[in-house]
Amino acid sequence: MSLQAITKILGDKASFLLDHQSKTVIKENLHLPGADFVDRMFSGSNRSNQVIRSLQTLYGHGRLANTGYLSILPVDQGIEHTAGASFAPNPIYFDPENIVKLAMEGGCNAVASTFGVLASVSRKYAHKIPFLVKLNHNELLTYPNKFDQIMFGSVEDAWNMGAVAVGATIYFGSEESNRQIIEVAQAFEHAHELGMATVLWCYARNNAFKKDGVDYHVAADITAQANHLGVTIQADIIKQKLPENNGGFTAIGFAKSNPKMYTELSSEHPIDLCRYQVLNCYAGRIGLINSGGESKGASDLTEAVTTAVINKRAGGQGLIMGRKSFQRPMKEGIELLNAVQDVYLEKGVTIA
Repeated sequence: MSLQAITKILGDKASFLLDHQSKTVIKENLHLPGADFVDRMFSGSNRSNQVIRSLQTLYGHGRLANTGYLSILPVDQGIEHTAGASFAPNPIYFDPENIVKLAMEGGCNAVASTFGVLASVSRKYAHKIPFLVKLNHNELLTYPNKFDQIMFGSVEDAWNMGAVAVGATIYFGSEESNRQIIEVAQAFEHAHELGMATVLWCYARNNAFKKDGVDYHVAADITAQANHLGVTIQADIIKQKLPENNGGFTAIGFAKSNPKMYTELSSEHPIDLCRYQVLNCYAGRIGLINSGGESKGASDLTEAVTTAVINKRAGGQGLIMGRKSFQRPMKEGIELLNAVQDVYLEKGVTIA
């Protein structure tokens, strides 16, 4: 897909997104994606040779191979959102093999899913596409529903099935967050001992984060601090929702903030909001990938391309997009994955 095609998809937002130049945190102060990213960022770290090889396997696979960008297919919604609700739009994905096929044919760097999904086809596919095993989940069968991430398997099990990486979610701000931080930090340490890379889903969750009709779960300041906690427990890649607003700390009246966070280090522009997330990932030393979000039908292509443009121009490293791709016919899902990848391959979409 050409720059002209991307511009057409963005419509009246094209100039707003493609011509913006960040004056908050300038790109020269960030560690930006590139073909040498793994070597540049991790060869001087405490990561072992085995972990660095696993990271290079992730960054070196699929259509975005050796660009410094990532396109990951995540399908753990069978647990997180119930299988029926997730797969009813396209029931072929009740079969785990089709999940892996979508990731492979869609040119993804990796496929992320549950222990059961990946284990059921691991001997056939673990050597063909990098596996990212999700260690914990929020199950929805408890009544009344509660929101807590619990471990579903062991790091050793992920390693035995040939996984290149493990992933986990922490609900920062929740009552259970202290336990989750300890559990995931220990799991990530063990994964590194075994030579696997680690990916953290950094989600804010607290009913108090909604105030006066504004949802601050997607505030730049709150999500960026979640990122900073994530890199602190040595996640190798951070997955975060795209910020939609700012000022969560001040509106809710908790944690600590500095006025410069809102006046100098960010602005109201979506690229600057996302750049603040990148800044909190050790100034880009740890890659930030954003969420593709839920499927809304006809607007999915525009929303996905828009998110990719914002992430790339902010200095991020890609998208992890599931529902928009698997809740439609496979051919259309592949086309949507490829459209997002094209944003990262298009040199005309520059770092702001």
